[in-house]
Amino acid sequence: MRIGLYPGTFDPITLGHIDIIERAMALVDRLVIGVAINRDKGPLFDLEERVAMVQAECDRIAARTGGEILVHPFENLLIDCARDVGASLIVRGLRAVADFEYEFQMVGMNRALDNEIETVFLMADARRQAIASKLVKEIARLHGDVSKFVSPPVAEALVRRFA
Repeated sequence: MRIGLYPGTFDPITLGHIDIIERAMALVDRLVIGVAINRDKGPLFDLEERVAMVQAECDRIAARTGGEILVHPFENLLIDCARDVGASLIVRGLRAVADFEYEFQMVGMNRALDNEIETVFLMADARRQAIASKLVKEIARLHGDVSKFVSPPVAEALVRRFA
């Protein structure tokens, strides 16, 4: 069984993330969404809220595709999380060249830690390339319309958070 790990903070999960999840499903038998605790980033939503949002989105994707998606919170090294869930593949989404530079460094470090775990990059769909959780939160904070960037339940959660 080919298991992939798609890690991120998902604060919040966006349509860009969902695009990557849907396309990653074609590469693996099981996709694990690793929701990083990452206290250093000071997330808007706490871990339980982010896991619940990711789980709800993944349940809809799994129902539509028939694929297996698990949501797994983690706080350890990414490579250790991959080992913990039995992943042989780490999936990363790229939006722009700036993403690639950081991701390139991460791949080098991860390969030094475990060269058996491969990293695969998926480019975001052209319609989703500009979507970043940080920008979505800023738009929501200023009471802008985020419906083009996140699903309706996530948009509602953002509205409630900034009410």
